[in-house]
Amino acid sequence: MKEFDFTVLVVDDDPDIREIIRYNLVVEGYSVIEAKHGAEAVKLAIERHPHLILMDVMMPKMDGFEACRIIRKNPELDQVVIAFLTARGEDFSQVTGFDAGADDYIEKPIKPKVLMSRVKALLRRFKSEERETKLIFENLTIDKSDYKVLLNKEEIDFPRKEFELLVFLADSPGKVFKREEILAKVWGAEVVVGDRTIDVHIRRLREKLGNQIIRTVKGVGYQFVSP
Repeated sequence: MKEFDFTVLVVDDDPDIREIIRYNLVVEGYSVIEAKHGAEAVKLAIERHPHLILMDVMMPKMDGFEACRIIRKNPELDQVVIAFLTARGEDFSQVTGFDAGADDYIEKPIKPKVLMSRVKALLRRFKSEERETKLIFENLTIDKSDYKVLLNKEEIDFPRKEFELLVFLADSPGKVFKREEILAKVWGAEVVVGDRTIDVHIRRLREKLGNQIIRTVKGVGYQFVSP
């Protein structure tokens, strides 16, 4: 799939920011649609089924968190990738965003090279050459093609970034990954995220799969323990 096969929905109440993002996306060959607030974003998402939504958090009529929650409840939009555009770096904002179903954060002010790097990384899962494989353990199955996780034959929902983190660790059971490597591989080397971002995601994986599924190696990083 080529870049121009992808549709990106840009949501921000600031027309200057929308224009900057649109320009850089169009130059790279992406199809771009725009919304001024969350309510309009929900409407366009349902109508146009974009592959990626880049959405501001603080907007009139409906903020990004609420729009994200509504979109995530629509089964026809379960594959759309959602990244928040925000200047707010507080842990509260990140946790709230991930709870709402966000896949990633891109911080303002937006740097074009970083933006395009993140867009390409976020859309990578749509590429046709992606391998359709399953990771099967004793009581845990991770379906990388359908983005499903079964624990004791019961499906568990994961936001996109949590799923990607789980797959990254589970692909190499027993291997200890340094925090820097996890951040680089899952979030991207050019992206600066909050210090607690990885800790929040690890905690959520443990809450859903059990505390023993991921082991903390003090002073080093994390290790997936095959159940």
